[in-house]
Amino acid sequence: MYSSCYRRLPRVLIICSLLTAVLLSGCETARYYTQAVTGQWRILAARKPIEKVAAAPGTGEELQERLRLVQDIRAYAGAELQLPVGEAYGSYVKLAEDFPVWNVLAAPEFSLSPKRWCYPFIGCASYRGYFRKADAEAKAKALLAEGYDIYLGPVPAYSTLGWFDDPVLSSFVNWPPDRLAGLLFHELAHRRVYISGDTTFNESFATAVSELALPDWRRRQGLNGRTADRRAQSMAIRQLMMAARKQLEPIYKSPLADEEKRARKAEVLGRLRYCYDRMSADWPNAERYRAYIEKTNNATLALASEYQSLVPAFAQLYRESGETWPAFYQAVEQLGKEDKKTRDRRLKALAARHQDSSDHVSSKKVTGPSFDSETCMSAANIPVSTGEN
Repeated sequence: MYSSCYRRLPRVLIICSLLTAVLLSGCETARYYTQAVTGQWRILAARKPIEKVAAAPGTGEELQERLRLVQDIRAYAGAELQLPVGEAYGSYVKLAEDFPVWNVLAAPEFSLSPKRWCYPFIGCASYRGYFRKADAEAKAKALLAEGYDIYLGPVPAYSTLGWFDDPVLSSFVNWPPDRLAGLLFHELAHRRVYISGDTTFNESFATAVSELALPDWRRRQGLNGRTADRRAQSMAIRQLMMAARKQLEPIYKSPLADEEKRARKAEVLGRLRYCYDRMSADWPNAERYRAYIEKTNNATLALASEYQSLVPAFAQLYRESGETWPAFYQAVEQLGKEDKKTRDRRLKALAARHQDSSDHVSSKKVTGPSFDSETCMSAANIPVSTGEN
């Protein structure tokens, strides 16, 4: 579990430890850690305090407003969400590129369990991050040649989990206010609780913190709009992806020949795309998610599971903690101390209680036609467009 003792590690010691890992690694791994250290160092060296950037004569009015908004979000995260903000996001970096990092994820052709890589301090995770897009593309190409389903995508923001004071980046500073707040709440949540080697726990927890915090933050900001719709859309997509996983899992575990598995996999993914089109028919922002849905494969389904699958369990834990943040974090930390088998069993029970509750957000509350993911994914004679796997 990520704890305060790691946060107290001298920054030089952390860098030296990473350099030691480079020296003791094979060539490919050494190259990876070299680019990671140099890429992170370039960002850290470019940080400028938000106050100075906002006060600089050459700073535009729009950026000034955004940086003031960041300060408001940080204040809310510390005072209301009880997150350890510290100096995180108290500085700004104008990137030379559109994104700081590109992530590569991979999963076997007939498995929903992602390939995992292990790192110093944080344990194992299901992604490989690169500061240069060309390096990420080369890794993705190599994994594709090995037969993996792959996902290659930009990362506008990431957390160093409190080892460094992460800056606000030009890759996300201009996002809509609620999306910007949600991102910072998510990343700051990683500084509060982090379980080494359990990506699904960590990402679902951070996603839950963000989703639970946003309604009150929006209300205080006087923001109106389709908050419930956006939340319901997220839930609807989550349910659709989980329905696809439920159909693929028995196919992959079956004794069917690979050719038959491949055909059935294509049918399921085709149904997923068809169901998304039906579900989002009246959404004003359907295109926001379409590219992601069109690229769905085992790697993206694994990614969706890690970021979303345990969110209902954490939402229920928040409810059972009296909807108070300190009690919720204490309960989450207690879960983190359990062995993984016990932890997973308790989370499954929490998710079941959340499902049984009467007031959780349902996909049927999304603006548009009445829709149920399970029913759509199970329907016979659906037109199938296989696309790419």
